[in-house]
Amino acid sequence: MAETGFWDDHDKAQKVIDDTKAMKDKYDNFKELSQGLDDIKVSAELYQEDPEDELMEQMVDDSSDLSQKLRSYELMMLLSEPYDSHNAIMEIHPGAGGTESQDWGSMLLRMYQRWADQHNFSIEIEDYQPGDEAGIKSVSMMIRGKNAYGLLRSERGVHRLVRISPFDSAGRRHTSFASVDVMPELDDSIHVEINDDDLRVDVFRSSGAGGQHINKTSSAVRITHLPTGIVVSSQAQRSQLQNRQTAMNMLKAKLFQREEEERAKKHAEIQGEQKDIGWGSQIRSYVFHPYTMVKDHRSNYESGNGQAVMDGDLDPFIYAYLQWKLQGAKINEK
Repeated sequence: MAETGFWDDHDKAQKVIDDTKAMKDKYDNFKELSQGLDDIKVSAELYQEDPEDELMEQMVDDSSDLSQKLRSYELMMLLSEPYDSHNAIMEIHPGAGGTESQDWGSMLLRMYQRWADQHNFSIEIEDYQPGDEAGIKSVSMMIRGKNAYGLLRSERGVHRLVRISPFDSAGRRHTSFASVDVMPELDDSIHVEINDDDLRVDVFRSSGAGGQHINKTSSAVRITHLPTGIVVSSQAQRSQLQNRQTAMNMLKAKLFQREEEERAKKHAEIQGEQKDIGWGSQIRSYVFHPYTMVKDHRSNYESGNGQAVMDGDLDPFIYAYLQWKLQGAKINEK
């Protein structure tokens, strides 16, 4: 930072500063944990010499506080991918099954909204397509908050629901599927080449809430990337220009993710590994009949409190997934 010309490229300089701050935070947090452990050891020695209840209560409180800080630090260390700190773009698409799957899609949307609220993250719905009778046909949203993408990348894949259908008068058990896609919001430092000739841009009237203007003017934008068939839409903003910019950012994220997957696939082929890196594989089952259990099929973490999970209690699943990914990385290194 002391070098001449450091600020000539402001974006590059800011990235150096951000990276340095992140490393300093890790170092400072580690030192704080180390000091906290030393303090507890000193308290334990004092207690052996003079066993007072007040000192024991203080040690219990300090140990509990240190345990929570250690868990937070471990989670921070697990979020080590390049774009983990970025905001997240999430899409939910119900599978085949009509109303059943569309209702399942809306249940997942509510679950992620509850989770985001618990973490003080903000959610902005970019595109919402309601179901024919209930639920949703699709939804795209931006989730803003520190490490939003790093935490939510665990949710990418197909989610399976087993329940007694509220739409079946015979009370039969139904299985529904919905896919969740998660991408990092990209900043200007990441360049993705997009040829304007490869785009088809359609404008239409918004179907979402927003008042008289947003429903009566063709402000919503849908962009199709012809070479890949990727389609993105935005109707959250009041102006067509803003929605086009939002849709382009989403397309940029999708194309970038596609490139990353292709590189990972080639790397796996070189290593002789057979891995499904697509988002079409089932990652988690939510069973509400004949018993209640939510199980992640990658980390094998499970919970018998399905209602708590649907109310946004996803952190144990996220934590287990990050540990599972870390173990896989260590095996590959060997």
